[in-house]
Formats: sequence, structure tokens, C-alpha cells
Amino acid sequence: MTRVGLLSDTHGLFDDKLKHFFRDADVLWHAGDFGNLQTADAIAAFKPLTGVYGNIDDARVRIVYPRFQEFECEGVKVLMTHIGGYPGRYDAEALAKIRQYRPKIFVSGHSHILKVMHDRKEDLLHINPGAAGINGFHQVRTAVRFVIDGDIIRDLEVGEWERKY
Repeated sequence: MTRVGLLSDTHGLFDDKLKHFFRDADVLWHAGDFGNLQTADAIAAFKPLTGVYGNIDDARVRIVYPRFQEFECEGVKVLMTHIGGYPGRYDAEALAKIRQYRPKIFVSGHSHILKVMHDRKEDLLHINPGAAGINGFHQVRTAVRFVIDGDIIRDLEVGEWERKY
């Protein structure tokens, strides 16, 4: 069993609210737009981190984190990128990778809109955790946590905080 904390679009912010929400997580996944390498390093110092770079991330972040991550957690295949789209409206490169890798979970960020959807056509769970930072058009900061237990994905919870800081 692995307790996963998932966030995106921190834009330079990893605060006590996020640390408290992820206190029981075993690992953290970040779907891009860290904001800077210092933020990525702070997250990685808190919990083991798997991440991808986003469109606002500079060359230093892009050296450490790739555009796409393909990995397994508890034997569950995961594909993560920053700009990936949604079921029925995937980015072309993301869709090609989905069809090649066949993940059970597809994670993307970028939109600042929390969305969890089952994609019947591609047979996967799509998760966009929304935006955990304070920069952007979103009204509420969000992140998610869930459990992967064998091949079962369960106990998904949403964290919400005021965008004001």
C-alpha cells in the first residue's frame, strides 16, 4: 500500500498547509510548474518526489525533471506530464504516450482546475490536482491524496485552501 500526495502548479509555494495535508503521504507526485528549483528541492526534502517540469519552469528545473514520467507504483502504471489535456481532448503527444504505455493513471496539471475522470476509451483514471499555489486565475488552491493498494486506487481526498496568502 502506498499513500500518494499529488499536487501541481505550486508556482514557488510549498507551505505548511500543503505539508500538513501530505503529512501521512509516502510519496509526492508533482505535475509541473514547480516555479523554481528551490521549491522542487523543498518538496523533495519533505517526501520522496516524482515530478515533471511545466511550461513556467526554467532550464534548471528541466535538467532535473523530464516532460513526461512513466513509472509504476504498487505495480500500477502511471504516466504524468504537465500539459496533457483531458479524456476526449488529450494533447496529441500525451495521447500517443497513453496509447504506447497504457497507464492505469494519467496525471496532468496546467489548467489550474481540479478534475478526476474515468476515461473509458483509454481505460484509465485521469487526475488533474488543480493548482496548489497562489498564482493564476483559480479561486481555490487544491491538491489530492489517495491510496494505491495493489491494483486498487482508493480513498481519494481533495484538499482545498483559500488562494489568498
